[in-house]
Amino acid sequence: MPIVLTWPEMALRIFCALVASGLIGLNRSEHGRAAGIRTAMLVCLAACIAMLQVNSIAPLAGRPSDSFVMNDLMRLPLGILSGMGFIGAGAIVHRGNFATGVTTAATMWFLTVIGLCFGGGQLWLGGGGAVLAIFILCCVKYLEDGMKQDHQGRLLVVTDDSDLDENELLSIVWVGGFKPSAFGYDAIEGGQQQWTCNLRWRASLNEVTTPTFVRQLRSTKGVIHLSWTPQAR
Repeated sequence: MPIVLTWPEMALRIFCALVASGLIGLNRSEHGRAAGIRTAMLVCLAACIAMLQVNSIAPLAGRPSDSFVMNDLMRLPLGILSGMGFIGAGAIVHRGNFATGVTTAATMWFLTVIGLCFGGGQLWLGGGGAVLAIFILCCVKYLEDGMKQDHQGRLLVVTDDSDLDENELLSIVWVGGFKPSAFGYDAIEGGQQQWTCNLRWRASLNEVTTPTFVRQLRSTKGVIHLSWTPQAR
């Protein structure tokens, strides 16, 4: 990494940072994420300029060319990298037992690293990292979406004063491959009964159809109200 930079060298590094962050941010914008293309470009550009600033203050007059290390100039880019935790934390949203935005937060952190690489003059390293990031965000996502993953949902059933009991309800659910993780019961005035059940099952993210047992319960004698709510991931 040369200590003294020319304007064309700085322009090349900034250009590489903007192109790489723009391509990665485009993926985030296409998926409707809070941190889109503008956020991605600003984050990567900030990291790149931080490293350029380190280059600009490194050559100190009247001191040997290798003495700038004693000034601990690397605290500046390290502080930029650590500060990304605040933006990353703002991108993460908790919804019940699930958290969304983790991939976006990781992308912002990775963009900071790429920006530091470009700003430090490691153009091949930064470019290779950008290619890998785009591959992970665009291609690996299809593999992840096709994998069987754990899902959770909440079932609410209200029955009349018929002989329909807990065991019959659970038998219908078990046939569909759904496993109850919690079961609740509430007696309502007029002889009605309310059953609540948290269910777990394994399916790919693309399987968004209503489970078969919901339609079966809806036509079961004694069921007067039915509600099925899968938890968003």
